[in-house]
Amino acid sequence: MRQSPQHRGEQPLLELTEIQKTFPNGTVALRGVDFAAYAGSVHGLLGANGAGKSTLIKILSATYPATSGSQVWKGKPVSFSSPLEANKAGIATIHQNIPLVPTLSVLENVFLWKESGWRRDPHDRTRFAEICDEVGYRINPDDLVSELSIGARQMVCILQALSYGADLIVMDEPTASLAKEEREIVYATVRRLAGQGKGIIFVSHFLDEIVALTDEVTVLRDGKTVMHAVTSDVAEADIANAIAGKTVGTLEHLRHDRGTIRDQVVLECERLASPAGLQPTDLTLRAGEVIGIAGLLGSGRSELVHAIFGSDKHATGKVVMNGKTMGRSPRQSVRAGMALVPEDRDQQAIIPVFEIWKNNSLPYLDQTARHGLFLNRDTEMEWAARAIEMLNIKTDSPETFVTELSGGNAQKVTVARWLFGEARLIILDEPTAGIDVGAKADILALVRKLAADGVAVIIISSEFEEILAVSDRILVMRDGAVVAERDAAEVDDQDLILLASGLSAAAGTAPDKAADKGTHHAEI
Repeated sequence: MRQSPQHRGEQPLLELTEIQKTFPNGTVALRGVDFAAYAGSVHGLLGANGAGKSTLIKILSATYPATSGSQVWKGKPVSFSSPLEANKAGIATIHQNIPLVPTLSVLENVFLWKESGWRRDPHDRTRFAEICDEVGYRINPDDLVSELSIGARQMVCILQALSYGADLIVMDEPTASLAKEEREIVYATVRRLAGQGKGIIFVSHFLDEIVALTDEVTVLRDGKTVMHAVTSDVAEADIANAIAGKTVGTLEHLRHDRGTIRDQVVLECERLASPAGLQPTDLTLRAGEVIGIAGLLGSGRSELVHAIFGSDKHATGKVVMNGKTMGRSPRQSVRAGMALVPEDRDQQAIIPVFEIWKNNSLPYLDQTARHGLFLNRDTEMEWAARAIEMLNIKTDSPETFVTELSGGNAQKVTVARWLFGEARLIILDEPTAGIDVGAKADILALVRKLAADGVAVIIISSEFEEILAVSDRILVMRDGAVVAERDAAEVDDQDLILLASGLSAAAGTAPDKAADKGTHHAEI
């Protein structure tokens, strides 16, 4: 990796060269990535969903082995055999899902890595107090983690990383689920740690954070490095453009397939909110209209659609479907003509050990049963055959088990199962995540066909160009609220990235940063 000017002549803490990763199923996640992290510096790592960020982090933290390439730690070639070995060498990774033990205390979690059995080292409390002083953060060591806020848990993870004696701290989306006040604590901690000489790798979808906190930035796309620059030397729009790329240009023709919106109102939401992370939201959707929801991780996209569908029992507000007020019941929603294709297809959408034909008819078994009792296999097999043809599912037979299908074809089954009932509203949450370009094209083309048939559609996708390709109207979400609404014909993917990232007046302001970019490591 070519050194940035501020690092010229310095030895990196960690240097990765020509890192490649191919998984056993043939998926190529990284294609020769170079990356370096320096003491006292914050290096931002960005990329869209599937760009390779998580794979790179797992390789440098020794969760995955690289297929090829070299790793140098503090000037010496290394090949760590486990995350614990990497931890002991001084590399600590704070993962996005906050892997703490909720039934243990803060102190026990911070020193969980120590092999001390049931007896706690009396010096741990002293060291705990010292670590809290280092980061300028106070927390009761005897509090149970289960009783802490998400932000406090994130800080416990940082304290745990420092207890290893880490010289390099990798933060994977540390603020994705945090409120604004909690984010400010993390920002201050990052600046303080870098000022103490720690190397920081900061992974985030939020461009405002990257611009405010980092010294240099690397952008991955399709497993390759497409940008490496000094943060202060690059414009936000250039970063957004590097992230977006042009991944689904073959779908451009869908943007011209409009004119399907009808007068009939299918869905009305009034002050719909949820403690899960959704602020009061109003929404109106008409027959034949496609609304795209754009937002980054933790923006409230999925929380909104689960509140609409009734699968969030704690949601408040009003949902009206075809003139009828809905309760908090997915069963009632389905009967009213609403369908949801959730993001987690294996856990929430399909039964992988069932055949295609069984999965395909699950939502509408009452329609395939004779006399309401006996299932009509002929009808189910007919539906499955039609679904295979409509969505170009690659299989020899409806009898094929879903476990035997590729990811893209399994995803098509989750969509197809809603095509043979009376659905007037179909909600698609990340319907193209983790599938190939051909399967994406088939699913997105189906969205426009559904709209042409008068079906209303809500679609969520981390790939903003996909949303632009099929939507009539786009809602941009951040921090659980709709912060912007745009006509899809009047914006591009770069506009959406900027809005969702907080780098537009319509989406809020960026976190405070030091007046002198070169001195933002000063203690706060």
